[in-house]
This record gives sequence, C-alpha cells and structure tokens, in this order.
Amino acid sequence: MSLLVVGLSHRSAPVSVLERASLAADTQAKLLQDTLAAEPAAEGAVLATCNRIELYADVDKFHAGVAELSTLLAQHSGVGLEELTPYLYVHYEDRAVHHLFSVACGLDSMVVGEGQVLAQIKDALALGQDLHTAGRLLNDLFQQALRVGKRAHSETGIDRAGQSLVTFGLEQLAAGADVDTWAKGKKALVIGAGSMSSLAAATLARAGVAEIVVANRTGSRAERLVQILTEPGGPGVAARAAEMVAVGDELTRADIVISCTGATGLVLTAEAVESAMRGRTAPLALLDLAMPRDIDAAVHRMPGVRLVDIESLAEASADAPMAADVDQVRAIVSDEVAAFGAAQRAAHITPTVVALRTMAADVVAGEVARLEGRLPDLDDRQRAEITQTVRRVVDKLLHAPTVRVKQLASEPGGAGYADALRTLFDLDPETVASVSRADLNDADVKNRGRV
Repeated sequence: MSLLVVGLSHRSAPVSVLERASLAADTQAKLLQDTLAAEPAAEGAVLATCNRIELYADVDKFHAGVAELSTLLAQHSGVGLEELTPYLYVHYEDRAVHHLFSVACGLDSMVVGEGQVLAQIKDALALGQDLHTAGRLLNDLFQQALRVGKRAHSETGIDRAGQSLVTFGLEQLAAGADVDTWAKGKKALVIGAGSMSSLAAATLARAGVAEIVVANRTGSRAERLVQILTEPGGPGVAARAAEMVAVGDELTRADIVISCTGATGLVLTAEAVESAMRGRTAPLALLDLAMPRDIDAAVHRMPGVRLVDIESLAEASADAPMAADVDQVRAIVSDEVAAFGAAQRAAHITPTVVALRTMAADVVAGEVARLEGRLPDLDDRQRAEITQTVRRVVDKLLHAPTVRVKQLASEPGGAGYADALRTLFDLDPETVASVSRADLNDADVKNRGRV
C-alpha cells in the first residue's frame, strides 16, 4: 500500500483560502482524471466539503507523488502553488488511513462529532467509482471509512460532542437561547436543495418554524424537497418552492435564511439584503453554509441583521467542549487502522500464494500424466487414488508455509515475504501479475454500485 493524501482544511488554512480553493463538481472530475494521467498515481479520489479539500492517491513514489498532487490541487483550485503550499498537509500510508478514519468519525470536523461528513465521503467514493479512478485500494479504504464512521456513531456518544453545522449554526444565530423556542413560528427561506440544504430544511421543520420556502436553480429539486417536507409522516411543516429570481421578494418575508449552494459567486449581495431590510422592524437571521460563501460578508455590519458563516462557525467551534466519548472514538480509529493495514498487507501476498498453488497443481498434473504413460494398465480407481494421494502430499507440504507467510505478511514490514516466496519457488512474475489483475477486476465489479 502506497496511500498518499494531500489536502487543506479549516485546521490548516484560513477560511479565505479555503473559499478560493473550493472545487466545483466538474472541476473535481477533471482533477481526478488528471491525477490518473500523472505518472506517480494509479488511483485517485477527492474529498471536497465546505471546510476541506483532500486528494487521495495510490502512488509508487512518495516525493514525486507529493509534488504532483500539490501541483494538481493548485492548478484546479485556482490558488497558486506558492501561496497554497504553506497550508497543505501530507499523510502517507497508515497515517493517511488514520486521517480519513478520523474524518469519517467527525474527529476532524469543524464541529466535533458531526455526521454530515459521512455523506460527503460516500459521494467522494461514488465519484471515484463512476470515473473509474478508485481502484481496489481506494474502494477498500473509503468503504471501510464509512463503516468506521458508522461504528463510532453507533457505539459511542460522539454525537453528544457536537452537532451538524446546521444545528451549530442555528445555535449561534439563537445567541444562547433554546433553538426550538427561538425558531418557533418563524418563516424560513432555504436557498439550495442539495444534501446540506435538505438537512437544514429538516432541522428547521423539527425546530418548529411556521413555513419553509425552498429556492433552487433547478426547480424540480426544490419541488422534491418541498414534497419530502410536506408528505404524510414527514415533519408536517408548511412548505413551498420558489424560483431563484424571487429570492429578493422572499427575503422581505423571511425571518431565517439558510443558504448553501454550489454557486461560484454571491447569491445574496449586500445590496439585496439592505433592500429587504427597508421598512421592516423584525430582525433577519442569515446562516451561510456555502464554500465559497453565498452571502456577502459586508452584511455583518448591517443593523438588524445577524450573519453566521463558515468563518464565524470556525471561531465559535474552537471553544466547543469535547465529550469524553472522543477518547473512545480515537481508540476505535486506532484499532481499525491496524486492522485495515493488516488486511491490505495480507491481500498483497495473496496473488503470490495463489500462483504458488497454481504451479504446484501444474506439477501434480504433469507428474500424474507422466505416470499414466509409464503405467498404462492402471484402472480408473487406481489412477484417482494415486492422483488424490499426490495432491494431499503437496497440500500438506504447502499448508503450513502459506498460512504462516500470510500471518507474517500481515504484520508491519511484512511486504518482503511475497518477494521471498516468489524467489524461493521461482514463480513466474507474469502469473502473479495475472492473478493480481483478476483480483482487481473482481473487486471493481463488486464495488460498483455499493455506495
């Protein structure tokens, strides 16, 4: 395993840099395609959220891989390499696994313990699978990260250590008041209809708002979210869809606005918010969860308007209390990293063991055929008994060494046992490679559609 991750997050870079470096969906796809075209990388996956951009790759050379992945991130993010480099972090092999598992558990999130990142990891894997840039290593890694994240949330109280960005943002808007009490009876405008906006709408509905208006560039997606909010058995809140051109009018009627779109420019300008505030006495609460930002930062200075955005959330979360369950989650991550590494190292030697047994089977078949030529009078029963005896002898001779070599290979530093086995038994490298290719193709077929 030569797993490498190069990235930046709210822990390593200011929000202003993250905002400029954000990647649109089509840019992520191009980044992955260029990653595989680069010489050091055999697989690639990109995890891009509102507070992190990370490029994962299976590389054959560490230093060349770091240089190439850093350059690709700079090229596709639009932030110059010289400016971007001080904010980049690099993790390799087990440390890279540990990092992704920690991310999946919410340990590296802006709000510790939030579970939204699992959906984003799932999306990252799905994109890699669709583009065929995620091979066996990254499929295994991201699938396991999802399982580890779910395990952390089900076996510990990590959820008590933090909340989703939506909940945390609403708490900041409420300024210490109970969110349900603060939100009850208010009118809300949700701009966007993606996963974060859907979560925002559901959270507002549970908090008891009187009405939710959903505005999105694609009207059908806004209508679908409205249908979910109003269907029988749902939150039971009044909801309707609006076109993006009507956002200005909706802004005059809203008490709470949550915006999270994939737009590259501002969705709500300072002028639009200022216009909406004319003639009204009720305060306006704005929550901007987009990266880059949807709402003009100048709104912070307007009287009667309270804006909470990613930058202010980062500052507020720095003082958020850590739950005791965090230590338990860290222990889970450490155990899972060790298990993942052992499984990958053991899998590395499997093609060699298969090739060894294939060679042994060929030797048995050849010797039995030679014996039949020398003893043509053998009947079917005798021939079958001799063949079975020879096979049992070979299986017994190979059993202990192959079991032991798999155990040794699963330990740290055990990668050399596969080379030793190939040398000792003079195995054909092409036979081993063909087994590896077959395993990789099987893994690719099995992993399609699993997310």
